Amino acid sequence: INRFFKIIDTDTPGSISFDDFKKKVRPPMNKNRRSLVLRAFNKLDKTGDGKITVDDLKGVYDVTKHPKYVSGEWSEEQIFLKFLESYDTPNESDGLVTKEEFVNYYSGVSASIDNDAYFDLMMRNSWKL
Repeated sequence: INRFFKIIDTDTPGSISFDDFKKKVRPPMNKNRRSLVLRAFNKLDKTGDGKITVDDLKGVYDVTKHPKYVSGEWSEEQIFLKFLESYDTPNESDGLVTKEEFVNYYSGVSASIDNDAYFDLMMRNSWKL
């Protein structure tokens, strides 16, 4: 058990976060799935700097139909930041998403989808690849 604990406990000596646990026990994405995820990331990363920012999302993600934008409750910037937060490392939101964070997010999604064709369809439809 101690050896297993040390393998999973990568960032906080003496404790295992649920995020660390999930990363270590889920299966890796196969080559085709990873390729689709990277294509989606590259489409969003307009500047090519390896990070998705609010500026990268402008022109790629249309907020005008978002209910909180329509109601006037949130601004365009707030919606972009909330969108980025969903891909960001939990409890460490910094307003940008790195390639590693994006791949990590989709590794979790991938682990819950058994069928490669369905994952492919989902990614192509979601990101218009």
